[in-house]
Amino acid sequence: MSQSTLPRSRAIGPIDSVRIALGGLSARPLRAALTAIGIAIGIAAMIAVVGISDASRGSLLSVLDQLGTNLLEVTPGETMFGGKTAVLPADARPMIQRIPPVEGATAVAALPSIVRRTDRVSPQESGGITLLAAEPSLLATLGGEMRMGRFLDAATGRFPCVVLGAVAADRLGVVDLDGPSMVWIGEQWFTVVGVLDPMPLNPEIDRAAIVGYQAARDYLAFDGSASTIYVRVNPDSLTSIRTVLAATANPEHPEEVRVSRPSEAIEAKAAATNAFTGLLLGLGAVALLVGGLGVANVMLMAVLERRTEIGLRRALGATRGHVARQFLTEALVLAGVGGLAGVALGCAIVGGYAASQGWPAAVPLAAVGAGFVGSLAVGAASGLYPALRAAALPPTEALRSE
Repeated sequence: MSQSTLPRSRAIGPIDSVRIALGGLSARPLRAALTAIGIAIGIAAMIAVVGISDASRGSLLSVLDQLGTNLLEVTPGETMFGGKTAVLPADARPMIQRIPPVEGATAVAALPSIVRRTDRVSPQESGGITLLAAEPSLLATLGGEMRMGRFLDAATGRFPCVVLGAVAADRLGVVDLDGPSMVWIGEQWFTVVGVLDPMPLNPEIDRAAIVGYQAARDYLAFDGSASTIYVRVNPDSLTSIRTVLAATANPEHPEEVRVSRPSEAIEAKAAATNAFTGLLLGLGAVALLVGGLGVANVMLMAVLERRTEIGLRRALGATRGHVARQFLTEALVLAGVGGLAGVALGCAIVGGYAASQGWPAAVPLAAVGAGFVGSLAVGAASGLYPALRAAALPPTEALRSE
């Protein structure tokens, strides 16, 4: 027979390669399914970590967008000698209010009295509730909202009336204001006139019971010294105002004044979320690596178990490239199926967790694409050696192994 009459191997297209790969995997469905699950777990873990991190960060940033980053807190520091807590001057808030870029300033003072649901409750059981004296401008300066009732004004701030933060109201069992609601402060009853919505930038307000400045003087022996001054400034002037607040609040001893920005805590939390995300992504990558080792192990076993098939295909005209492509395609299909399952599972985890926390669900498309492409890359890397080993088998040796 002349060289021209020898049968030529027909080129195998991508569709044929996938069909042959599916046929090879379907012969051992349980083993293939377990291997795909390993890939799926790794991809799902990585998608879930990225998605939950983005949802958490999005929730934090939405809080910042709503409340703004232009709120500053002025508090007393320590005295230069003796290490004692300093005291803000009585005119600190009016002096700060005179700075042109300042849009609003309000003072609060921490009071030592205990807040209790009734006078029958032991004074030792404070429930972690603090008592604050505040000016009527507190709500507007902080950008807070009322859950029910109303905030203190010039009238109610003079009488034994109190507004509760969200956490304080829950701990005191105040769920509505349909009827008279009273709490015991110091040695007398105060009427609850309102309950605040949560304030993420000011958790100390959430845990507080708030009375008016004049009522604190008349009923709780308040001396009028503020413990915190909240300052809302023009965002464009935030940095410059922050540098002069200490000297404005206490010109004689500016070193005894601390100036902070509450939004920095949320920004730091968002940054910490990013760092924690990196750690969890590393763990997900380890799971994906383990899944890749599973693919490599399955493909090596397939090469050993299908030596006769390999020899027969080579004898019928299949080239080394055909054999290598077959096993490499099987590895890619196996990893691709696992990757798709992992992406679906990861998205479901993100959606469920975000819904339970009240966050907007956010799964970046880049993460989804990277997860699927990553699974294919792992499949290619894991299947390369088994494919080359299968292609290197001589036909006669492969057939003789039967």
